[in-house]
Amino acid sequence: METVNEKIPIILTILIAIMIGAGAIYFMEFHEAIYYTQIDNSKLEKIASSDNMGYEYTLDCYNPSGKRREIKFKTSRELREDAYLMLEVKVLGVHSWKEVQYGELPEKVKKKFE
Repeated sequence: METVNEKIPIILTILIAIMIGAGAIYFMEFHEAIYYTQIDNSKLEKIASSDNMGYEYTLDCYNPSGKRREIKFKTSRELREDAYLMLEVKVLGVHSWKEVQYGELPEKVKKKFE
């Protein structure tokens, strides 16, 4: 028969696994970053899709501090050339986007589009 002291490592391992799993779920569901981009329709690709998203953009995007990242995202239509977008990016990709005006861009992002 196992004593309590022998069960402690098993219990701790299970608790740590639960905490890691909960942290991963939280991070994937609630962690998001904001990026900004400018539409360039030469980077648009028409794709075959089972859902309503028949277009895919691959664009250079910038976070508020000006750090660049190439991001792919799908849309249901071709977007307006040269429009500025704010993208909400989660771990698994772009969660949502909306068009913004140049004046709404952070200063470090504006410099990237000058």
